[in-house]
Amino acid sequence: MDEPRKINVTIAGRSYALKASSPENEEIIRKAAKVTTQKIAGYQKLFPTKSELDILTFVALNECITNLNKDNQIGQMQDQTKAFAADLAAYVENIEKSR
Repeated sequence: MDEPRKINVTIAGRSYALKASSPENEEIIRKAAKVTTQKIAGYQKLFPTKSELDILTFVALNECITNLNKDNQIGQMQDQTKAFAADLAAYVENIEKSR
């Protein structure tokens, strides 16, 4: 297993030293930093009088809502997959019984 790599990312003009466990993880971290910076900039344009803390709070809340919605969608898809698997198993069982 590779040693974690030290990387630097910039978010909203500030540099942060982080560790990436793999090249794939590094890519994800860099993309997340870029997206976060873009979202901060977008909120700063929408709400120029808001404090930096308010802007960061908006970004964090928006990301949390997005993640919770995705978790909910994944749960629904898992339920549908289980239902389809049960239907398929019943279908196969009926075919085998009719032989």
